[in-house]
Amino acid sequence: MDDEGSLGIGKKLGLKVVYEDPDVVVVRAPTEDQLISILINLLRDKPMSVKELHTFLSGLASEDKIRRALTKLVNEGRAYVLEDGRFTIVGLE
Repeated sequence: MDDEGSLGIGKKLGLKVVYEDPDVVVVRAPTEDQLISILINLLRDKPMSVKELHTFLSGLASEDKIRRALTKLVNEGRAYVLEDGRFTIVGLE
């Protein structure tokens, strides 16, 4: 997370800050439950693909972890996949 646009994203997502200075913010990686909450909040804004979510969360969660969390949301009926492959939250059409 060394580009300026990424600084503070972990703090905005409610993750525990481990170290911070003017150039770097180090946060603890989200747990599975935290990641699911983060994904729900992101998908409330707009439908996104796994790649879009990974770009936003790069350095915090791998693409595989994001896929697993999205699969769990879909299996629980809390999210679904649109025809174009983007994910959205149930009830936000």
